[in-house]
Amino acid sequence: MTTDALPDLTSFDAVLFDLDGVLTPTAEVHMHAWQTMFQELFASWGIEPAYTERDYFEYLDGKKRYDGVASLLRSRDVEVPWGDPSDDPTADTVCGIGNRKNAFFERVLRDEGIAPYPGSLALVEQLQAAGIPIAVVSSSKNAEEVLKVAGIRDRFPVVMDGVIAERDHLASKPAPDVFVEGARMLGVDPARSVAVEDAISGVQSAAAGGFALVIGVDRGVGADDLRAAGAHLVVTDLAELLGSSASTPTSSEGDAE
Repeated sequence: MTTDALPDLTSFDAVLFDLDGVLTPTAEVHMHAWQTMFQELFASWGIEPAYTERDYFEYLDGKKRYDGVASLLRSRDVEVPWGDPSDDPTADTVCGIGNRKNAFFERVLRDEGIAPYPGSLALVEQLQAAGIPIAVVSSSKNAEEVLKVAGIRDRFPVVMDGVIAERDHLASKPAPDVFVEGARMLGVDPARSVAVEDAISGVQSAAAGGFALVIGVDRGVGADDLRAAGAHLVVTDLAELLGSSASTPTSSEGDAE
């Protein structure tokens, strides 16, 4: 990507952000929680091949918690009962396994806290100053808590999260449902709005939802994979988009190969 290719985000009707890995580094906590839980599970159940980091990006990243569990187990030809969201974390059900991971995530969030990426916060502030409507679209049921701990909940009038998705029976990313619903809640047309995502499934969701501009943030999944999923533009940090309509960013390294 070259600097002259940078879009003016204030020329769009709204910008909708994914949360984990886009606004906050909680994707790293999710990755660690999934890895710890699945490595223990695979070892105890004798599942092969062993869990790898790639499994996170292919089967878990961006999806609703239980859909991710089912997807990853299915990749190893393992089927377990779905169970119920109220299942104890020790239960060997899709919901129990998902709850097992979430217990670890909540403990880390509570003990260590979280802060937004500086570049992401700066972009949010720039868009707010320009009067551009913004929203969060996240598959996580922890989105409200993460935003509060990060100190940025009050910046977003609309938070379309995993709790709403489950309540309203919205399909998980990569289906377009959650991004389309986020736009509806914000009162904007996807065809005149921007979606910002770091997950392959999230980019696919926004692209399928007909967003005018889909920005991929490469936090490790790979720029080529994000483009293949439908991203029109890939950056490594949202600071690269600051003041793009009025000034030239200091870095032209928009894509990490």
